[in-house]
Amino acid sequence: MIYRIDETTSTNDEARDAKYRHGDIVWAERQTAGRGQRGHTWTSPEGENLTFSMVLEPRFLPVGEQFLLSEAVTLALTDTFAAYGIDTRIKWTNDIYIGDRKLVGILIEHNHAGASLSRTIAGIGINVNQTAFDPALPNPVSLAQAGGRKFNRSRLLETFLVRCLRRYAQLERGEKETLQHAYRERMYRLGEQHPYRLPDGTLFQAAIEGVLPSGELILRHADGTRHEYLFREIEFVIAGKQENAGPAEK
Repeated sequence: MIYRIDETTSTNDEARDAKYRHGDIVWAERQTAGRGQRGHTWTSPEGENLTFSMVLEPRFLPVGEQFLLSEAVTLALTDTFAAYGIDTRIKWTNDIYIGDRKLVGILIEHNHAGASLSRTIAGIGINVNQTAFDPALPNPVSLAQAGGRKFNRSRLLETFLVRCLRRYAQLERGEKETLQHAYRERMYRLGEQHPYRLPDGTLFQAAIEGVLPSGELILRHADGTRHEYLFREIEFVIAGKQENAGPAEK
């Protein structure tokens, strides 16, 4: 069920309320303390975009396999946009891009019960109908800019809910390899040579080969060597901007 509210501090905070159960979505027009990845704040003009959180209760999933939830959620988003004729890619770990521009930001927060997950909240911000952005933002884009038209936000969110529950059902049925393969095929920069930066400032060229089930990024360096990177161990260099590919999960 989709719950629409006028204002909250953060939809992820609101979604922690026990009244929201598996499959519920909390959609707020205004967030007074919206959170993004790496402690960044998330702001959005009222009435133009979608800022919401979805509650999942993956009690069957071991803590060590939590990245599969990121794969399911991001694939559901790309499925949703494809239904509207817009091609998108997943920037590791779980941003959604059109070309070299960011369409969606995601913050996933987990609760554990022993060795398994108990409750997951996927906070999602989609640039829908906004066409003017703060120049300080590095590389934003909206569906309206990409599609050349305005989008009905309620219908878009309903489409996402259906697609997300469908991808979640794949995970619940144990179709892990199917999800992993689909995630790899939709990765931003897959198989292309691009610059990356290490924490010490070292720049190098590499191509993305995929991602491990545990979430590490696999890069093939220009010298032919293969390396695996954890969150925060690598930066994407995009159109002159540096982006820390840190975790969107807690």
